[in-house]
Amino acid sequence: ASGSRRAKVRTDKREALLDALADAVLANGLDAASLRPLAKAVGTSDRMLLYYFADKTALLTATFDRVLARLMPLLDAQTGDVPETPDRLRRRIGDFVLDEALWPYMRLWLEIAARAASGDPLYRDVGGRMGRGFRDWIEAQLAIEDPDTRRRATARLFATIEGMVLLNALGLDEISADAR
Repeated sequence: ASGSRRAKVRTDKREALLDALADAVLANGLDAASLRPLAKAVGTSDRMLLYYFADKTALLTATFDRVLARLMPLLDAQTGDVPETPDRLRRRIGDFVLDEALWPYMRLWLEIAARAASGDPLYRDVGGRMGRGFRDWIEAQLAIEDPDTRRRATARLFATIEGMVLLNALGLDEISADAR
């Protein structure tokens, strides 16, 4: 019984650390995404983080997975239970992803994309998984019966939203707003 109790305590502590790590990365971006700054941000040591996570890659992967797990319900809350047309969904998502409350997620997404573009395999893997998750979410929201048509509409909508986020980050809000 004490072994299972210790395992539960370890799991609970790991989950609490993941929440704190996600908070830190959302607040401070990837500049804080190394062991010592993350450990400091969550009030522990880098050795203790490695007690709960096999290595830095496992730590960051789990942290980004937690960020994505937080993002999806926020997106779900912005859409209804009824699938929508691509134009209507673009307007709804466009307004939401550029909202100040969601901007920490979008800023982190752009940082992950930049590191992936530089060839970092961790960020390419994490960014790819996050992107596919968002793509799948978009596809599930669309009121298009034909699978090929829905897939292409999803790709266009995803690319448009990503462009809007990038334009907004570059201070080109007016162009981003016109794309909505």
